Amino acid sequence: MIRRKKMIRDIALICLAAMSVLGLTSCAGRPDPNQNVIITEEKEVRLVNLFSPMEKTDPDAENVARSAADTTIAMAEEKLGVTVAYRTYTAEDYQDKTYDDVSLDRARSNMDDLYLLNPDTIRKLGSEGVLMDLSGLDCVKNLRDVVKTANTVDGKLVAIPQEVVVYGLFINMDIFNEYNLELPETPEEFLECCRVLKENGIETPVGANRWWLETFVFAQAYADLYNGGNTEEEIAALNSGAARYSDYMRPGFEFLQEMIDCGYIDAEKAYISEAIEGEGTDFLTGKIPVVMAYWGAANTETAYGNTDFELQVIGFPSSRGQMPVMSMTGFAVGAEAEHAEDAMMTLDAILSDEALQAYTEINKVISPSRNVEVECVPALKPLNDRVGEGVFVLGCNAGMKVEQWGNTCLIVRELLNGATVDDCMAAFDRLQEEALDSYK
Repeated sequence: MIRRKKMIRDIALICLAAMSVLGLTSCAGRPDPNQNVIITEEKEVRLVNLFSPMEKTDPDAENVARSAADTTIAMAEEKLGVTVAYRTYTAEDYQDKTYDDVSLDRARSNMDDLYLLNPDTIRKLGSEGVLMDLSGLDCVKNLRDVVKTANTVDGKLVAIPQEVVVYGLFINMDIFNEYNLELPETPEEFLECCRVLKENGIETPVGANRWWLETFVFAQAYADLYNGGNTEEEIAALNSGAARYSDYMRPGFEFLQEMIDCGYIDAEKAYISEAIEGEGTDFLTGKIPVVMAYWGAANTETAYGNTDFELQVIGFPSSRGQMPVMSMTGFAVGAEAEHAEDAMMTLDAILSDEALQAYTEINKVISPSRNVEVECVPALKPLNDRVGEGVFVLGCNAGMKVEQWGNTCLIVRELLNGATVDDCMAAFDRLQEEALDSYK
């Protein structure tokens, strides 16, 4: 049980860490997370308590993502005259409790005002009525439709992110050009590329880790659901049990099984490898020509932002062509928050176009606002173009009764560890049955 909790905790933090580039910077002088000093010698401070996995950035620390977030917090503080107090999760403080566990406990107990939440937590708290409806905020009119879709529960917009995290395939174009390979659009074309690469001496064409192989599955599972014009109807069918998640997921799992059987990915290594750490060196040295990663990995020299070869980032193969896979965490306000009015005003400020422009310029990511554009590096242009066309799938959706990202990640890991595709589909069926029972 503890081991499974640790795995789920790791998945939750990986999801949040995508927003924070490659890791959290350690900050000296950790504050008491429950300290609530609101009186100064001069006047009462308008306090807003924010619960998140990270502290306010040390001014001397190099952490681009936190610098971006803190910039928007500072803008809100100056504009509104509020003080945002960070209440921070650390694994050592909470033992075997996951970030999601702690977020649920704190939100249900009205311990904070603002929360940075993972998708499954957004879904649970939203369905319980614990989160404020944010649809009346001024910033909402500028949001992309995908952001509202991913964070709407029972008709209420209960969370909003500061960025949309997009995953894609990172391709070493020097190797692809050497073997006259076109960038693949469909699963069949991708497998053919892998066949050619392997036959030409590249032992393992695709570098993988234990966290991100589900991106292949989502692209194939939901290409039609999110791009076929019947998104709401199909999700309603899944939520009612009229349709089965396993039917959507099977093609992607059969695809992964074929990759394993053909030796295009090393299942044993992927099962134990951390994101980027496991495959990054082989990709950068040209031993492996294909890896999967998130948008920000192309913007930082600590990942794939400074390669010695031509890099292209494309969507995952699907029946509708190259498919970006999106994920997002979200800020939410407790429905019974002590400082609810100031919390709502603070959230509106940090999600304004002005604040999001500052965030995006620092972090070089896709904004949740339609009005804020990112100047992406050339390698990201293929992925950015697809997003600009409105072509994508969501790897998380608070409107689905079965949590997507974490559950699919764990079931993919079972496939890597020797489970059959049928075993994996049975696991999805059990999850759906449990979800349906919990909503009765």
